[in-house]
Amino acid sequence: YGGASSAAAQKQAQRQSILEQAMTPDALARLNRVKLVKKDRASAVEAMICNMALQNKLDSKVSEAKLIEMLERTSAGVSQARGEAAGKISIQRKRYNFDSDSDDENDDDLL
Repeated sequence: YGGASSAAAQKQAQRQSILEQAMTPDALARLNRVKLVKKDRASAVEAMICNMALQNKLDSKVSEAKLIEMLERTSAGVSQARGEAAGKISIQRKRYNFDSDSDDENDDDLL
């Protein structure tokens, strides 16, 4: 039971070590900020960077600009898979019984 969690922690530590070696400090800081908001997108980019590093496909450290480009590519791929526009935010407001669409313009009943 405890062995599984320590193995996962060891794998995460190894992944973090690879990221630290493969990325500039600015890019790593940005990735950590993105991870707070978009965990799935950050995980996809982390996996991409780790795989590239392990296959020796990185000719230099991943800069912040390169990271942004990778994040945009993954966001376009994720949203296309869902059939959405990239980065689209839709707002749905709740409708209440006392909204303005009722004929009663007298707000005395709300007090």
